[in-house]
Amino acid sequence: MQEQVTAFLEYLEVERGYSEHTIAAYRNDLGQFLSYLEALDPARRPRGWGNVTRDHIISYVLEMREREYSPNTIARKVAAVKSFFGYLREQGEIRTDPASELESPKVEKHLPSAITVEDVDRLLALPKEETASGIRDKAMIELIYATGLRVSEVVSLDVADVDLSAGTVRCVGKGNKERILPVYERALIVMDEYTTQARPELLKGRNDEKALFLNRRGDRLTRQGLWLIIKRYVDEAGIQGNVTPHTLRHSFATHMLRGGAGLREVQEMLGHANISTTQIYTQVSRDHLREAYDDAHPRA
Repeated sequence: MQEQVTAFLEYLEVERGYSEHTIAAYRNDLGQFLSYLEALDPARRPRGWGNVTRDHIISYVLEMREREYSPNTIARKVAAVKSFFGYLREQGEIRTDPASELESPKVEKHLPSAITVEDVDRLLALPKEETASGIRDKAMIELIYATGLRVSEVVSLDVADVDLSAGTVRCVGKGNKERILPVYERALIVMDEYTTQARPELLKGRNDEKALFLNRRGDRLTRQGLWLIIKRYVDEAGIQGNVTPHTLRHSFATHMLRGGAGLREVQEMLGHANISTTQIYTQVSRDHLREAYDDAHPRA
């Protein structure tokens, strides 16, 4: 049964162009489901994927609920199982899909967190521009806030992806989809300073590294490295709440909508496949509008 899981993961990588992070999530979720099936008593244990029934999947969901998994986690794991069985059906590995009529658990929709424009300014004032790492940090924060890039997209950027003369950055996001994003002037200035002055210093004399953002060893910066950099500045700035690099992406979208950008334009910039994903930011903007209304209206 593991052979089919491995083939499915290869299909996601080669045919669908999924990221390593997404494939790792599928591997974990399907591995957990397979372990559950293999741990069943012999009378209920399926001998192959063609013997898995709807009841097997429902009992798996019930066990996760008993173990107090969050609705979001359960929904993700069920989605992985549904995708896998859909693949097996298309490949002719199974005759019937036991997950085809299974309803996905309802997902709790949490409003994305965003920090204020003033908080962004405080973050950008902290990196020490007399050091190579400080210039890099300021360039990264400016770029994330200028474009709304995901963390994985930021650390995947190569030098060739930035066109300073055109004022754009090219990124390849989920589903191997390419986006060309505009970058505001202030961010371009610090990006130019980083690429011409700071990055050569971080390279340590190497010329074979294509990555845009480098760590102190001259290698491509990792997701974890970027997260730790942002966390350090957040703590130093005294910004309250759980502020991560993804919070800057949320802040970009929220501030763009408040500034008058259209939902479709923000969807395109964020790289959302479905506009319903982007629409959650309109609630954040409505909350802001309500606060302004309550503060300003004499009878509110």
